[in-house]
Parts: sequence; C-alpha cells; structure tokens
Amino acid sequence: MISTRGRYALRVMIDLAQNDNGSFIPLKDIAERQQISKKYLEIIVKDMVSGGLVKGASGKGGGYKLTRKPDKYTVGEIIELMEGSLSPVACLADDDYDCPRVKECLTLPMWKEFDELVHDFFYKRKLSDLY
Repeated sequence: MISTRGRYALRVMIDLAQNDNGSFIPLKDIAERQQISKKYLEIIVKDMVSGGLVKGASGKGGGYKLTRKPDKYTVGEIIELMEGSLSPVACLADDDYDCPRVKECLTLPMWKEFDELVHDFFYKRKLSDLY
C-alpha cells in the first residue's frame, strides 16, 4: 500500500510542476492548495530535498522547486524515495538478502512477474503525465 507520504510527495511534485514560474514556491502555498498540513509537508519535503527531487531555499523568496523538468522524473522514483522498495517480497527488495529457499521456491517466478508489473507501471509514468 502506498502511504500518505508517497501520495503527498506526488501531490507536492505536481503542484511544483504546475506552478513553476522559475521562483521558489513557499511551502505554505503548496499546503493551502493541496489541503495538507504544512507541518506534515515539512517532514516530507525534507526527504525530497535530501533525495534530490527538489531544492529548497529559506528566507524571503524561499520555498521549493523541482531540480529537473517534470518529464525527467518517473513516478516510480518519487514513490520509492518516500516508501522504500515496492517489491512484494524481501528476496526481490534487497539484493543482499540471502534466501535459503531460492533454488526450490515455487512462488518466486510469480513474485518476479508481479514485481516487474509494479515496477514498469510506475517507472513508465513521468511526473508530466499526471497533470
């Protein structure tokens, strides 16, 4: 399940894209337009900044803006930054995971197929496709 963190991050990214005028956009404006608590958005955008999705500036004229053009972001990268791996099972989510049943696991092909469907669904969609 995608949590509010992932969903709200997408909404912030769409808002930044739609309201891009070259200047930083104040978080209070985004919070008002999106009807999301500014306090909660502060937590979310902090991770978005550290993940390189957006850049921020404080003080007068401060706020947030995208680091790239909207068509250069995939929905998958935004969601995975906020949610972690979207893989359905640990053996696919972590390359270092050492499953003792990998050679005899009859469900692994199904999990791999499902993982590819989810990955392709989100990574084929650009931020610019959402508005």
